[in-house]
Amino acid sequence: MSGWFRLLSGKPRPPSRGIARDAVTITLADGQAVEVQRVRDPRARRLKLSVDERGARLTLPLRASDAAGERFVIEHGDWLATQLRNAGSVIGALQPHVTAAVPLRGAMQPLQWHDGRYLRLALDDATLAITAPATVTDAALRRTLRDFYEAQARADIGRWLPQYLPGLPRAPSRLRFRMMSSQWGSLAPDGALSLDLSLMLAPPPAFEYVLVHELCHLIHADHSRRFWREVEARCPHWRDQRDWFRSDGRRLKATLHALCGKLKS
Repeated sequence: MSGWFRLLSGKPRPPSRGIARDAVTITLADGQAVEVQRVRDPRARRLKLSVDERGARLTLPLRASDAAGERFVIEHGDWLATQLRNAGSVIGALQPHVTAAVPLRGAMQPLQWHDGRYLRLALDDATLAITAPATVTDAALRRTLRDFYEAQARADIGRWLPQYLPGLPRAPSRLRFRMMSSQWGSLAPDGALSLDLSLMLAPPPAFEYVLVHELCHLIHADHSRRFWREVEARCPHWRDQRDWFRSDGRRLKATLHALCGKLKS
């Protein structure tokens, strides 16, 4: 039935099938068993295999069979294994009185655990002190560490931002930190600036480059040559930082995901 006939006749549009997700374990040609999130998407036109900090993801059109999807994964097994190794976290979730250090500003920050009634995390000189009760939960630890990272990130932004404001048409309307899957930052039309919280794990020059990049979008909303000239004027070594993200960025996101879990932004 055509859309026009349906509109004129008053017949309702048949419900469209939504996105369906499940997890499957697929054994690659080398014998390695890999858990894959399988996603059936009515908008998909072809099979697609991707990897992010959450693991492997296979997107299938509605008409593709499960067997075809499994063959596709196995055919790309070498690529998938390499991507999973590159995306793997170098650290696991916090374990009370066990985890010895966490990443911060491009280095591993030593942890010092203390027993106490209330959960508290504070940076004292070169040591990160954590006071935790015996019954502390994983969720509470993840939330506290995330709050700590955000407080430190806002402090860094507070030091960097004043030097860039005089050359901008306006300041960002607000600042928000989130756990992003692919992006490192974004600037909304209303001037709201969002940054990936995992930037707090990166070396400060890399973090500052992302800030400069997004601030320059207040001048040019695109990625034209004029935009990159603005970035170059404020961050002459931006290419080095971009290359760093291309080689180490995925691992950075995976590490934050392992430390802070699937928390809502």
